[in-house]
Amino acid sequence: MWRIWLLFDPRRVLVALFAFLVVLGLLIHFILLSTTRYNWIDTPAPAAASQNSALPAR
Repeated sequence: MWRIWLLFDPRRVLVALFAFLVVLGLLIHFILLSTTRYNWIDTPAPAAASQNSALPAR
């Protein structure tokens, strides 16, 4: 395994790996945002969260 690092510069490999993972993460998020089921930005807030029905009326 150590001979692989003699062929490749570890700094370049780690920078390339980090850049690839960032691009992959952004791609997955944008694919999910383009669907109607998994788009968490355009979905309205649930109505139950805005009501305080558990509190007694005064």
